[in-house]
Parts: sequence; structure tokens; C-alpha cells
Amino acid sequence: MSERTVDGIFGGDEVHGDEFVRLVAHRSSDLLGVMKALSASDSPVDLINRQLIARILGQATQLVELLDRYGAQNNKRWHIYRLMAATIKRFADVSYEIHHILSVLPSYRLLPIDKDFVGATKEALAFSNGVIMRSGMELLAQADELLEVLSPPAVLDSPHYVNLPPGVLPRDRPVHTEANVSQTVTFLATAFLNVASECRDVLAASHAKPEQYASFIPDAISEEKLRYLCHRLHNLQSLYDTWVSDTQTEEVDENLPVLRGHISVVFHLLTMATSLTHYYERHIDAGGNSTRRAKVSMVDPVELLSTTMSHSILFAGIYLEAARTLCQDMLKSYAEICETELPIPRYRGFHVRPSTLVAKIVLYYGSDVQLELGGRSYDAGSPLEIFRANETINARKRQWLAAEIADHESIKGATCESVDVMESVRKIVMDLASQGKMMIYAQPLVLRDIPIRESGTLLECVIDEVTHLQATGKIDMNLELTIIFRGDKRVLNDLKLLAECGYGEDNMGNDIVLPAELAYLRR
Repeated sequence: MSERTVDGIFGGDEVHGDEFVRLVAHRSSDLLGVMKALSASDSPVDLINRQLIARILGQATQLVELLDRYGAQNNKRWHIYRLMAATIKRFADVSYEIHHILSVLPSYRLLPIDKDFVGATKEALAFSNGVIMRSGMELLAQADELLEVLSPPAVLDSPHYVNLPPGVLPRDRPVHTEANVSQTVTFLATAFLNVASECRDVLAASHAKPEQYASFIPDAISEEKLRYLCHRLHNLQSLYDTWVSDTQTEEVDENLPVLRGHISVVFHLLTMATSLTHYYERHIDAGGNSTRRAKVSMVDPVELLSTTMSHSILFAGIYLEAARTLCQDMLKSYAEICETELPIPRYRGFHVRPSTLVAKIVLYYGSDVQLELGGRSYDAGSPLEIFRANETINARKRQWLAAEIADHESIKGATCESVDVMESVRKIVMDLASQGKMMIYAQPLVLRDIPIRESGTLLECVIDEVTHLQATGKIDMNLELTIIFRGDKRVLNDLKLLAECGYGEDNMGNDIVLPAELAYLRR
């Protein structure tokens, strides 16, 4: 027996030409027969229904697997034949996804949008089917040259052209009662928000203009990224089917099947986008590798890019945003309002970073959360509102600072004329820092040569100088101040976790890693 194994030809002798031709001819027969029958029709694209697409996809998949086992993609004689079979397989997969979307669309209960999704989906189907037909004609031409025997044309009738009756079977299986509807709804809604936060590139690309399409691939929109998102969405579908399907929960909250429909349609749209992006990256934008570029007569690059971006990515983004709003509304309806007291950030209070992180948590859940301080309320979903609260915090620090300076022994009984003002400033700052009441961020601490005030009491001069050091970020008061957050318990739990992590920074203002539960803040 030769070195060549039964399962393949990795190493060892080359396969005999006649033997390989007969093998490929046998494996290609059904696919070639379908293509010959379609080519004889006046409107072949109209004949490609879901059942026939399934047949084409199955046959093309088997043919590509056979050709790949024998290394056809690296063979000068066979690589075009393999490329056409792979193109048919790729776009049959796309067409099958589109047929699936169109067939189950009524059950998805999608929220209304201002674009014609059905019309755009049918246009995408026409494009995909057109690629299948052109590639099929080229496959036939290659077969005439490479294969000895062609099977007769297939008969395109039953089961491929059965008129399917409308409607669904009655839902009469007994269902069990879900004990905690609120917990289930909030769990699923929060899980979707987590996935949606990972789809930021899709959401950004969905707003792109035609002249910007090419710039999104492959940096923002790539096969690798889309496959990951599809995996996340598929897991979300499984979560729903595990915890909600076959329960009365769907009857209790009518938004749940709406959410399920949006998860599914986005999943199928991104599955389509994955296949289309794969083809674009591999055969259109091949990184200068001309040997990997497909014949443009099979797939028009402009039309491929447009279908990817203006259909799959566009509508995936639209339905992602719609479902995100839906989930936020669902969370609001099940909100458990409470309050929690949390410390202020140690480093300079609510400056840019902690204020932004707090607002991102609130906006992530879409809840109304108030920050309460000194008898006033601030919108915790607005960084600018939190900055206003920080002004109150700084005012309290300055009041405390004035009292500490006034009580310092170097101030009592001293005048500006009797002491060095800047030396008094340095001594007070160092004393407060040694007592843990003040943080010094500027090392070494450099003071002004001349005091800000030219006249006044020593107390006034020192207060002005220390306040200036605080305002310029060189020092800050280390006070145990707290604030109250009031709102949805789930949001407050994340805010509490953020506070435990120093609001994303250490005592010196350096960025620190957030826990996995808050990973959405870094996306």
C-alpha cells in the first residue's frame, strides 16, 4: 500500500489523475445537474427557493471538503474549480440565512423601524442568488474541461417546489410556571445589554455612509470579530430557550418574545455579514495577494460591500439599538428602588474619570439614578451634573481646610510681617500630610516664590496658597466624605462595586483594572 492514506493525501504519493477525476465527477454530479437545470430556465434566480438552496449548500459543502482534502486550492489545474465550488457554498449559506429570516420574520415581533427591512432583504437575496448562478455557470465551464462525465440535468420539482401552507401548529404543550419573573427578565435584559456593549463597532458601522464602507473592513468589521459576536448572540438565544421557553413567563411579560426576536434577527444578520466579510477579506481585499482574488465577474466588489454594509450591518445595528432601548425599559419596569451611601473618590473627588464611569453605568442600564449631596440632587447619568456635585465637595474641603489652618500652631498669634508665609504653607501642608489628612501629588512640592496676597492676615495668605495648590492638583484633602445614590438596585450594586475599586483609579489617580462584572465600562 502506498504512503497515501485512505483519509487524505498529506504526504506520500500524488493521487492518480484518472482516479481523482472520476471521484470529483461523482461528487459533483448533483450540484452540476442542478446548475445545468437552472441555466436552462429563463429566470433561474427566481427558482432558487429555500429547499433548493439547502440542496445546493449541502452538495457544495461536500464537494469543497473533498477538494480541500486533496489540496485543490494549491493546484494550478483545479484551484478555479475549487474556488467556484467554495463561492457557491459561501453564498448558498448567505441565501439560506436570508430565506430563514424571511420565513420566520412574522414570529419575531420586531419593533417598527423607518426602513424597509423586507425589501432590502429581498434585494440582498437577489444579489446572493446571482452570485450562485454566475459561479455555477463557471463551475459548469470548468467541469467541461476537467471532468470526463457529467450527470444529466436534475429535475427541479418536488420536494423543492412544494407550496408550504401558512400558519403554525397550535401551542398546546403544557408549560411550567416560572417562580420569579422579575429575576428572569432582569437577567436576560442585562445579558443582552452586555452583548450589545460588545457590538459597538457594528453600531458605529451601521451609521456609515457609502463612501466610508471600505474603511470599516477589516479594522472595525472583520470575520473574526463577527464570528465572536455571533457566538455571543447564539449563547444568548440558548439562555432564553433554557429559562423562558416552555414557561408562562412569556405570557406574563409580552416584551420577552419581542426581545427573543431581536436577538435572533441580529444573530442571523451578523451570520450573513460573517460570510460576506469572509469573502471580501479573502478574495476582494486580499492584502496584495492577487492569487487569492476571485474573478470579479462572479462577485462585484462594490455590490458585495454594499450588501454587507447597507443590509446586514445596517439592520443589525438598527435592531440592536431598538432591543437595547427595549431592555432598558424592561429593567425600569422591574426596578427595585433603594439607596446606598458610598465614599467619594479619594483622588480629587469626582473629576473626569470617576464621573464618566459613574455616568456610563447609569446610562448602560438606562435607569434614573440620583446623586444626593448637601440636600441637593444631581443626575448621575450626566458627567456634567456630577462635576457640579464635585464643586460642593470641594467647597466642603475648603471649609475643613480653613478650620485646620486656623487651628494650626504656626498661625496662632502670628502675622505676615513676623513669619515667612511660604514656609508656613510648607509646614502646614507637611504636617497635615503626616497626619493622613492630606495627599501630596506633586513630588517634590514646589511653592510659589511670592505669595498670592500682597496684604491681609497670615491666615488669609496661607488659606489662599493652600487652596491654590489644591486647585492646581498638587495636593488634596483626604476626607472621609460620602454621598447618597438613589435608584435601581442593580445599578447601585454596580456603583458600589465601582466605589470598592476606587472608581477606576488608585490614590494617586492612576488607572486600575476593573473587575469582570464592570468590563462593559471599558468597551
